[in-house]
Amino acid sequence: MLFRGFIATILLALVVYTSVVILQYGWGLFPIFFGDIFAVNWRGQFNADFMAMLALSALWVAWRNQFTAKGLTLAVLAFFGGAPFLCIYLLVLSRMHEGHLPTILLGGNES
Repeated sequence: MLFRGFIATILLALVVYTSVVILQYGWGLFPIFFGDIFAVNWRGQFNADFMAMLALSALWVAWRNQFTAKGLTLAVLAFFGGAPFLCIYLLVLSRMHEGHLPTILLGGNES
């Protein structure tokens, strides 16, 4: 339950924060995100680091699902959905596997 509460708190905080940013600045994420990377500044370094974490998350999701079509689709969602996707995915898995962390992380018995 503590794990689920932590994940739910992260998800709620990100949804609220993202909503405020969208209301204030609109949907123009990509030009800003990649513009900072190409500017080779600290914001760009953070964005490049974050993009690497998104790629690792997507790779884990694809691997966990044995690189099936479903797994590759989920991997794309993981890459572009970021932490909100990962929070929802982990919450669903924790329910499916009754909180059994090895199965949540490594996979198994998914139908």
